[in-house]
Amino acid sequence: MSKETWIADSYSKINLGLHVLERLPTGYHAIETGFAFLDWRDHFEVRQAPEMKLELSDDRIPTDDGNLINQAIAVLDRYVGLKSNYLIRVDKRIPIGAGLGGGSSNAALTLRMLNKIEKMGLTDDELIDLSRDIGADVPFFIKGQTGIARGIGHEIEPLDIQPNHWIVACYPNEQSSTEEAYEYCAPNPEPDFDLEKTLTETEIDEWQYMLTNDLEQAVFPRIHVSGNLKDQMYELGATYASMTGSGSAVYGIFEQNFVATDAYKTFLELDLPASMTKPGFSPDYGIYRKG
Repeated sequence: MSKETWIADSYSKINLGLHVLERLPTGYHAIETGFAFLDWRDHFEVRQAPEMKLELSDDRIPTDDGNLINQAIAVLDRYVGLKSNYLIRVDKRIPIGAGLGGGSSNAALTLRMLNKIEKMGLTDDELIDLSRDIGADVPFFIKGQTGIARGIGHEIEPLDIQPNHWIVACYPNEQSSTEEAYEYCAPNPEPDFDLEKTLTETEIDEWQYMLTNDLEQAVFPRIHVSGNLKDQMYELGATYASMTGSGSAVYGIFEQNFVATDAYKTFLELDLPASMTKPGFSPDYGIYRKG
């Protein structure tokens, strides 16, 4: 049995605008959203083991079949076949129920790591095909490119929309249900502003008037702290602030380093999990042998 340990980081995302266009007969929703990265990450260590085992640093998170890491393992084993069992250890830093895509990111990295470790030779597009039933955000994390997602989130047009400003994200210590967010949201098939044009041709200081997350209308009345957090981002000097994804986390985009740093420290002093991402951030998508 190989004693090699492989390591990699699993990153989170923010939604730059989110239009809920239509409720589909399948139960899913047709959406349009911009995906960008946050420097808020989980850390993976993977090595061969006598049996397949998942260990998480946060014991509040289930490690049963509902965990998207285990679902990714099952999909690979079912359609390709795994040669070995693995111990997968994850240092969890991305909050769950925050709309940051942590579960989908974990699933995507599991697919990518096992594909590399077992030398399966699957392309990103083949991994995406395997991930269809795991989660709508998984293709974004497999590709590792910012862009505009359409359909149910699987169709991604690569586009350089990573903000060239500081991003401070904060989790208000209260989870939001993705299912409930979409259930209580009223779809709007004709948004007031074109998402791609807003992201590519409009200055960020105009975004607060043009760039909307339609799920805020469903989440803020139920999770008041998220709405309050958005207001606080503006009070702390954000040029633009929004709930990310289906919430409950909120992020602010800041033009100046010292203003972003003060906001970040404010949230930490309030015992709220937070992260700070530098302008033009690009995640390290490498998978490395440890030691």
